[in-house]
Amino acid sequence: MSSNSDIIIRYQFIFSDDRSIEYEINLDPQTCEIIPSEKHEIPFWCKLDYAKCDHCDKHTEGIEYCPLAVNSIDLIDLFQDTRSYDVLDVIVETNERKYFKEKTTIQRTLGSLFGIIMVTSGCKDLDKLRPMARFHLPFATIEETVYRVTSMYQLAQYIRIQHGLEPDLDMRELLDTYKKIHHINVNFVKRLQKATEMDADRKSTRLNSSHIPLSRMPSSA
Repeated sequence: MSSNSDIIIRYQFIFSDDRSIEYEINLDPQTCEIIPSEKHEIPFWCKLDYAKCDHCDKHTEGIEYCPLAVNSIDLIDLFQDTRSYDVLDVIVETNERKYFKEKTTIQRTLGSLFGIIMVTSGCKDLDKLRPMARFHLPFATIEETVYRVTSMYQLAQYIRIQHGLEPDLDMRELLDTYKKIHHINVNFVKRLQKATEMDADRKSTRLNSSHIPLSRMPSSA
């Protein structure tokens, strides 16, 4: 695989009635940032100041929209008419391999996808976990996630030492990142709930916040 090729993560959702939906995320091969799809219109609930996280300071950088919200539009639109507890089979393909998961739920699967979107959208509070997306592990258990995150973080501290920088061997910054992740997750659900309540009659919104699990971290980024 060329180092200049996009990193592709493709999910195929197979429903019990044999319907199939595909969703693809493309990441920049150098930065692992998400390559956004073209948006003809950005909905009002993506405005940065609309249910903004308390600790977010992106307004000082002249950014109008929440990057996490903007990069979630297509996924939310795709599943707005489904139920979070619907059972389905999922195939996940990356540049290197293919995964297959039988009889999981839409909420569980979208939690996996939102984990990638969260850490690759450019939110500075989540950037520390962006390398996780490069080696995405769909449907990771909490034990697998803890092992991957702590191993990645300690490797980063070793690299910092090699460059003469102060390491965070106690992982205090990582624990702080986890707290912010939970806060961002909660606020994102509030953003969707608020938009649904204010715009319930507009078909263009029809947001379904129940699909987004309130996890403490992006469990399978």
